[in-house]
Amino acid sequence: MTPDNPFAQASDLPYGLPPFDRITDEHFGPAFEAGLAEHAAEIAAIAGNPEPPTFENTIVALDTSGRLLQRVSSVFFNLTSSDTNPARQELQAAIAPRLAAHSDAIHLNPALFARVRDLYERRDQLGLDPESAWLLDRTYTGFQRAGAGLDEDQQAKLRALNEELSTLSTRFQDNLLRDTNDLAVLVDDVAELAGLSEGTIAAAGAAAASRGEEGKYLLTLNLPTSQPLLSVLANRALRERLYTASISRGNRGNAADNNAVLARMAQLRAQRAALLGYPNHAAYVISDETARTAEAAVGLLERLAPVAVANARRDAEELQRYLDQDHPGATLEPWDWAFYAERARKARFDLDDATLRPYFELDRVVRDGVLFAAGELYGLRFAERHDLPVYHPDVRVFEVFDADGSPLGLFLGDYYARESKRGGAWMNTFSDQSRLLGERPVVVNNLNIAKPPAGEPTLLSFDEVTTLFHEFGHALHALFSDVRYPRFSGTNVPRDFVEYPSQVNEMWMLWPEVLANYAKHHETGEPLPRHLVQRLEESAQYGQPFATTEYLAAALLDQAWHGLGTDDAIGDVASFEAAALEKAGVAVPAIPPRYRSTYFAHVFSGGYSAGYYSYIWSEVLDADTVEWFTENGGLKRANGDHFRRTLLSRGGSGDPMEFFRTFRGRDPEIGPLLARRGLTGA
Repeated sequence: MTPDNPFAQASDLPYGLPPFDRITDEHFGPAFEAGLAEHAAEIAAIAGNPEPPTFENTIVALDTSGRLLQRVSSVFFNLTSSDTNPARQELQAAIAPRLAAHSDAIHLNPALFARVRDLYERRDQLGLDPESAWLLDRTYTGFQRAGAGLDEDQQAKLRALNEELSTLSTRFQDNLLRDTNDLAVLVDDVAELAGLSEGTIAAAGAAAASRGEEGKYLLTLNLPTSQPLLSVLANRALRERLYTASISRGNRGNAADNNAVLARMAQLRAQRAALLGYPNHAAYVISDETARTAEAAVGLLERLAPVAVANARRDAEELQRYLDQDHPGATLEPWDWAFYAERARKARFDLDDATLRPYFELDRVVRDGVLFAAGELYGLRFAERHDLPVYHPDVRVFEVFDADGSPLGLFLGDYYARESKRGGAWMNTFSDQSRLLGERPVVVNNLNIAKPPAGEPTLLSFDEVTTLFHEFGHALHALFSDVRYPRFSGTNVPRDFVEYPSQVNEMWMLWPEVLANYAKHHETGEPLPRHLVQRLEESAQYGQPFATTEYLAAALLDQAWHGLGTDDAIGDVASFEAAALEKAGVAVPAIPPRYRSTYFAHVFSGGYSAGYYSYIWSEVLDADTVEWFTENGGLKRANGDHFRRTLLSRGGSGDPMEFFRTFRGRDPEIGPLLARRGLTGA
């Protein structure tokens, strides 16, 4: 790596923002090579230190090692998700297995583990403060879970498994992006788009033109099974085309087919779990989460499923009657549900998405909604920075200041969809807070909102507004981090706890002061009429049976794949999926899982394998917390400061359930969740 490589030194930009204006694809490969070599040398020095092991020369040294590798990795993997290209995909395929091998080389280093184990066995004699004691515990546990206790032959098998899994995960992601772009639905006649707004039609026209299809219209695909446009497209045949395209991703027998990839991954994960002493991958993963056992996680899902499905079947009967009015004798299909649910909602509450969109303009929702709520609750101030480099022209940068005026970090918003971005919505960091390293957070939120033609407003659906508030909840978790050790920064918490703060933040989108501040007509500036606000509140539970059933189907499917043992035959993926859904009692013909296996990116190319149950598990905490806020006056600084001080600022620096108890004053209760979702019979 040459000295002029932007990764050679820590960034001198504010908050360590990467110098995107100087980074090119040619810099990543050499920076990875240098980063791997430097980190390996640091690990060798720690393991070979002739001095007796101490907390500082072993545990702290480990936690602060690999800074160059961290710098390049944080930028590279952010970009492979949000703005990839063939060069980046090629490097990702090459570097992913090497990074897996590098991690194994650290955790399977016998001399290094001997030092960690020595300290762990003497932990009660070291006089450590609580955060340091937790770091020692987490470091030792991490080595154990990574196979440090295995013999040489077992470790060799483990290395091979991890390397292959890393390669397959990258392949799954690349296949999905390629097939998602390839399966976008091209429409020749604008008449087929009846039901879409003028802005949505214009965006579809622009998307088609960008592919050289002038005069046509391109309907791109979002990550979940159910596509947003299914709720408004009047043309039933086009709805079917769009739905069929959605469920075909990774499942067409072409070069992007994911069937063999995911089946092999499930098999390898089962083998790895057995090697580490667990009956299956789910048991391995969840043993280190707040749920502790797969039985506890599945038990919650199974408790909710019968009531959700029963309520969904009742809703299906109502929607069938609406379908009969348009298509006598037709059977309600998955591509019909959202369309007729929207019609039923309008009939019941005089409310539909088309009525709401003009009041949800992107910039106003961000500034006067998401950021405003954070200002009122936590005292934050946001100043947009146009002088800092970004990795794509659509990215916006805000400097974040605390209530006392002190600088807190940077927040990046990357809201628009593009062919180079993976589907879905997520939060990530370019820099993590650490008092030890003197670093502050640089946080990014990614969404996939269709970009309108130049000059046209970006009008959001109700679900997209929810997603904006949700993802910013993750951002706040990172921005408020106040920990000593980088390992514990922000959202570095158990997977089934990480969604909790983000789900809590969704409550502010409909809080009266917040809604009144941002929900204004994009042309007239008139506030959302009071009667519509009332109907939004009245309709809060509408659609929950569908939403809960499709989510539970995906979560239980995840558990089925990762509950497999080494002797369980997988066979055909589609057959396995169908049998798993039937066994779990969530096989509702008109409600497919939120993700089918071949595009279930959360569990086959993300960090949610055996952990998709986390959303509902976290929602138990979330609903209980919303009840606390409501009982204590809602959007008040005192409430925000209490939540921040007792929980958000703590990151992963201790037992997260202890943080919850400190905040709430007791263990969580499930009642508020059941009431929210209309599942009081569960």
